[in-house]
Amino acid sequence: MHALTLSLVLGVLLVTVLLLAQAGIATHRAGKAADLAALAAADVARGLAAGEPCGTAARVAQANGAQLELCELVEPDRVVVDVGTAVALEGPLARFGAARGVSRAGPPGDP
Repeated sequence: MHALTLSLVLGVLLVTVLLLAQAGIATHRAGKAADLAALAAADVARGLAAGEPCGTAARVAQANGAQLELCELVEPDRVVVDVGTAVALEGPLARFGAARGVSRAGPPGDP
């Protein structure tokens, strides 16, 4: 009886750890996609690449497994771009929505 209880407890703990790892990976992916999308949008806004900043950010986010939720050229004269991304959680975690990432690309602010 004790062995069965112990194995059930260990099974529940293992599933919990795996679900937390899955959520952590999705959060990391959303953050990485936001960083790369913001940098790509800033490059376009500065004229280093052709295209439209937010369209480029959307393509970069999608290429990294995320959806673009926010793209805003905050300070056009200084080329500051804010980007937000979302990565859908799968399986039992899907009910919690999506993992989100945000990033800003541009020169450092004034002290």
